[in-house]
Amino acid sequence: MPAPRPPLIDGLQFCNWSRAIFEQMHQAGMTAVHVTVAYHEGFRPTVDRIVEWQWRLREHADLIAPGNSAADLAAAEATGRTAIVFGLQNPLPIEDDLGLVDVLSRLGIRFMQLTYNNQSLLGCGWMEPEDSGVTTMGRAVIREMNRCGMVVDLSHSGERTTLDAIAASHRPVTVSHANPQSWKATLRNKSDKVLRALAESGGILGLSLYPVHLADGPDTTLASLCEMAARTAELVGVQNLGIGSDLCQNQPDSVLEWMRVGRWTRLPPGTPGPKFQAQPVWFRSNLDFPGLATGLRAAGFAPDEVAGILGGNWRRFMAESFAPDPSA
Repeated sequence: MPAPRPPLIDGLQFCNWSRAIFEQMHQAGMTAVHVTVAYHEGFRPTVDRIVEWQWRLREHADLIAPGNSAADLAAAEATGRTAIVFGLQNPLPIEDDLGLVDVLSRLGIRFMQLTYNNQSLLGCGWMEPEDSGVTTMGRAVIREMNRCGMVVDLSHSGERTTLDAIAASHRPVTVSHANPQSWKATLRNKSDKVLRALAESGGILGLSLYPVHLADGPDTTLASLCEMAARTAELVGVQNLGIGSDLCQNQPDSVLEWMRVGRWTRLPPGTPGPKFQAQPVWFRSNLDFPGLATGLRAAGFAPDEVAGILGGNWRRFMAESFAPDPSA
């Protein structure tokens, strides 16, 4: 009997979902993908998005399966399907109600960011000029997320909020999609101080393949990305690295405007809306995910380390994180 293939897991995608994309996941051998369910939606619209996903899971059950638990991940892998893990890029779906953390957890949400780009009721996003850190409500929500088995995601949080949240969480947290600021100098990426704290807590960093987070944008080479991964592994430990591609395949530019401004502001009249940058040629869809192994090996990673970065580390983290912990 042949040895099982190493898992392939992407820590964040927000594609314009279709059967064609699910077929690409299957062809690539993707074990699991963390998908964004909501950005700026409140509770009821988020439930609508979850219902849409339930229909997708039924209509494409030959290709995708729920990814709510370690057992779900194993079952999807055993049947050659991709486990779909639900996440939120903003805490707005819980509105101002702590009890909705548990409700959304029961509906399958396994990741939630404390902030998107701006201030939330829980903490401060990276675009705010002053970062006041995790709020009183934020600390209560972190405790409840720890109890429910919902992962605290700090990808868009500001520096102080990120460090506060790592310290406040009794369970490991994640930065599911970002890169080191030392490689690409934007506050959206993370400082070495944050990355060290994340690693010391047992958390995981998903290296982003989104052009805005890459050193040379769409022109960034696979070799450059993988050399950065090697340097980052020296800082945080290879066991704390994964991929969180932030792939937005086939999304129209109007979706980017929604992601950036939501309902809380409007672009001035006559201002052109933001546009997605092209993906680097070496990562345009899930079909390219297995090819990342070539670059990682060339950068000096051993075969078991490559397997960890491309999915093994995420699988371990998800299996440990998704189970409720009443003592947390």
